[in-house]
Amino acid sequence: MISTSALKKLAQEHGTPLFVVDHDELRKNYVKFKKHLPRVQAYYAVKANSDPEIVKTFYESGASFDVASMAEFRLVHENIKHLPAKRRQDFIWDKIIYANPIKDIATLVELDPYKPLVTYDNHAEILKLKKYAPHAGLVLRIRVPNTGAVVELSSKFGASGGEAVDLIKAAFDAGLTVEGLSFHVGSQSTNFTNYVAALELSASIFEEAHARGYPQVKILDIGGGFPAPYDMHVRPFRELAKTINTELKRLFPDEVEIVAEPGRFLVATAATAVAGIIGKAVRDGKQCYYVNDGVYHTFSGVIFDHMQYHFQAFRRGPTQVCSVFGPTCDALDTISLAEELPDLELGAFVYSENVGAYSHASSTHFNGFPPAKVVHVNRERPTANICDPIKQLNRHKVADGILFRSDPGGSRSEQHLRGMSAPIIPPK
Repeated sequence: MISTSALKKLAQEHGTPLFVVDHDELRKNYVKFKKHLPRVQAYYAVKANSDPEIVKTFYESGASFDVASMAEFRLVHENIKHLPAKRRQDFIWDKIIYANPIKDIATLVELDPYKPLVTYDNHAEILKLKKYAPHAGLVLRIRVPNTGAVVELSSKFGASGGEAVDLIKAAFDAGLTVEGLSFHVGSQSTNFTNYVAALELSASIFEEAHARGYPQVKILDIGGGFPAPYDMHVRPFRELAKTINTELKRLFPDEVEIVAEPGRFLVATAATAVAGIIGKAVRDGKQCYYVNDGVYHTFSGVIFDHMQYHFQAFRRGPTQVCSVFGPTCDALDTISLAEELPDLELGAFVYSENVGAYSHASSTHFNGFPPAKVVHVNRERPTANICDPIKQLNRHKVADGILFRSDPGGSRSEQHLRGMSAPIIPPK
C-alpha cells in the first residue's frame, strides 16, 4: 500500500477529505484471487466501488464483471465500445453477468440486444424475461445459509433448493435457456462452512437438473462474500480458497464452469481515506475530534455495511481513547467512539486504511458536504503487462459463425444467435 509519507504529501497537495486508490493493490488482489482459486473466473462486483478508473484497471487485468444495474453495465461497456462489433459482443457474452435477480422492464428491454447472462429466482421474473429479454441466458439464484456474514442476503434473494429444478424447467418451458446456478453466502462471510453447504446444495441441484433432462446447466457462480482482511480476526483467504478448491474438485467435474463475484475482497485494501481535524472538544472527560469526512460520505459503511473504521495519526505520541465525528450537523454522523489517537491540533491529518469497498460508492452530498476527492496512484503500468481481455474470454465457443455460451446444445434457435452484434450504447 501507499506509504504514509506519500499520503501526507497528497493531502497537502490536494486538501482533504481525500480518498486515495492504489491501483497496484487492486492488481495484487486480483492476482491473489486467481492464484488461490485457479479454476474460478473472477467477475468483479462493480457495486463495491464503481469508480471508472477501478473498472478500467480490472478490465486491463483480464477480469470479468458482475453488474447489477444498467449504469454499471455502461461503466464496463465504456472499456469495450471501441472494439469491433463481434469482439464487443464476445466480451459481453462471455465476461459480464447481470447478477441482479429482479430487473425492471426498461432494463430488460435495453439488455436484450446484448444477449447477456442474467440471474433470476422466481416465476414472475421468467415471464418478464420471456417477453422482454428472450435472448438472455439465465442463471438461477438459489438461497443458501448466510450464517456469520456481516451483511445477510438470503432473506431478499434466492430460490429454495426444493423449487430450484422446477424453476429451471419453467424457464425452459418458456423457451428460455438456463445455463447455470448462482448463490451468495453473504457479504464479508467469515464462516467458511457456508461455502461448503452452498456447494453441496448446488451439486445436488445440478444432479437433479441433469437427471430431468437439462444438461445445458453447466455454470456455477459461487457469488461473493470473500472476506477482506480488515483485522487479525479474519482468517487468511488462502484457507478459504483451500476449502473451496477441495469441494469444487469433489463435487463438480471439469466441464462445470466456475465463476465468482468478488467485490469487497478486490477493492477493500486498495483505498485509504485522509481527513482533516476541523474541531476538537473534551466532553465528559473524553477527547472528541471532528473531521471533514463522515458516515454520510467515505465512512458510509458505518450505516450501510456494519463497518468499524479505525484511524491513525501521522504523528506519534502518547494516545488516549477518543471519539471521532463527521462534519455534518447530525449526531448520527459518528464514525467511532473508541479510537486510540494522540493529541492533535486543528488542521492535523488522520487516515483510515482498507476503505475501498462500500464506502465512497455510497457517499452523499448530505447537509451540503460533498464526497471526498478521489486521487488515483500507481494507475499506469508497463504496457507489456496489460492483458488483452478478449484473449482471456473464458466461456464462449464459436462454430460456423454462431457464438455459443458453453455450447447450450442448440436449445436457442440459430436466428437468435446469428447476426445480432451488440450495439454501442448511446450516451445518456
